[in-house]
Amino acid sequence: MAGARYLQRPGYFLPARISALRPPASTKPFVFCLALTVCLLLVFSRVAFCQSSSSASEPGSPKDSANPVLAEAKSLLRQGNVNEAESAVRRFLAVQPESAEGHFLLGHILFREIQTDAVAGSQLEDVTTFQTNSRDGKLIAEKARASLAEFTTGAKYHVPEAADLKIVSLDFVLLGAYADADKWLTKMLEWSPNDADGWYLLGRTKYNENRFAEAVSAFQQSLKLSPRNVKAQDNLGLSYAGLGRNEEATAAYLQAMAWQEEAPLKNPGPYIDLGTLLIDLNRSGESVPYLLRAVEIAPRSSRAHELLGKAYTRLEEFPKAQAELERAIELSPQSANLHCMLAPVYRKQGLAEKAKNEFDRCAAMASSHSIPETSRQ
Repeated sequence: MAGARYLQRPGYFLPARISALRPPASTKPFVFCLALTVCLLLVFSRVAFCQSSSSASEPGSPKDSANPVLAEAKSLLRQGNVNEAESAVRRFLAVQPESAEGHFLLGHILFREIQTDAVAGSQLEDVTTFQTNSRDGKLIAEKARASLAEFTTGAKYHVPEAADLKIVSLDFVLLGAYADADKWLTKMLEWSPNDADGWYLLGRTKYNENRFAEAVSAFQQSLKLSPRNVKAQDNLGLSYAGLGRNEEATAAYLQAMAWQEEAPLKNPGPYIDLGTLLIDLNRSGESVPYLLRAVEIAPRSSRAHELLGKAYTRLEEFPKAQAELERAIELSPQSANLHCMLAPVYRKQGLAEKAKNEFDRCAAMASSHSIPETSRQ
């Protein structure tokens, strides 16, 4: 990049202007970004939204690190007082605009505020389920861009830390810029190769790029560093399935189930994903026990009810399919896909008026670019 300034870290060079990698303004319809955001809030909440350790937000120079204002802002952030933390840092930057740590910390805070634009759903073992708020998710995209801008400014004055690059990567993920997220996660792992969460996030990014073989390698590395991690094992199964290695995918899902058998709080992911695979293999009858278990673990999971309804539909157990799809719609009323699935189930049972209403809703929501299907972890 012409005129770009590079900051050196032992053995590496990092562009000072991270914004050189910002995604084009209109690469995809914004509604896709909304659906993507719902999905990725689920995917990445494990690290990005739950990480509150001091290492997650302490970049910058030793001089900055000793600043009592920034120390107090970090304390506020760890306590969950995000708005107060933002106000404190902005006041600080008004006086010291060249503070790298101040800009980096504000980048972390703005990313954390994305959590407040979500509504807590249910707590799993180490995952929080979120659903996006109103305003079409625009606030999320705006906050992600604002967060990136702060990291860009801070990088003019000091080299970001690995924890900073992790948040930069997740900002890009929320904007649908997977290639940029991949690049910065890869750089972050060069600096911090023993970060199990970093490898997990890289695996998820590779998976969303359809680079399944690379995703397998990333999840395997994450599991080496964090053995018996159910979520990483589940995603390893997803990556095997993406490669068409269905037996290995099934084995990975079953292993993830076994690892959490005695856990008081379980992750429904392995049950949902094995159920999905079995449905795709036209083995709907075999999928039902796993999907019933997923619903038992996460009764407010729209995805679990949707898949169970799909399995029952294929088995021509229409009253059961109806009950599951109606429950899925209660949980995700804006999903056009669910209305489209429920309409023929009503029709098969001779419920013509209900079928017509659902077909009409399906057509109207599809034409207004509603989310095509419910999102998964």
